[in-house]
Amino acid sequence: DGYNLGLNYQCVEYVKRYYYYHYEHKMPDSYGHAKDFYDPKLPDRRYNEKRALYQFTNGSDYRPLPGDIMVFDGTVKNPFGHCGIVTVSNGDMCELVQQNVGEKTRELFKVQEINNKFYVMDKDVLGWLRKG
Repeated sequence: DGYNLGLNYQCVEYVKRYYYYHYEHKMPDSYGHAKDFYDPKLPDRRYNEKRALYQFTNGSDYRPLPGDIMVFDGTVKNPFGHCGIVTVSNGDMCELVQQNVGEKTRELFKVQEINNKFYVMDKDVLGWLRKG
């Protein structure tokens, strides 16, 4: 139908393809790098209009849930950022399924509740996006 899923085998393409086929979701702005999925100007639990998803900060009232898109900031080695799909979230961990990371397609992250806020204990996690 002409919707831009992105470049084959990149993390952005994996996430957008998952949302397109699993939720029939199309992002109004279908372009950008992984880190661009997250809008740093939005406060926690707000609607991200460019992605048509609700956005949660790393340090949210709500923990990441299965189906959420976890978004990582750019780094020196990867200035474009990274993203993947949360598949498991309970207790003090969550699991991410991701593409374009070599053999580490599933990765566990520690989740910690501090002062009634949920943090994914990785300095590069900006937050997560969720279908409403």
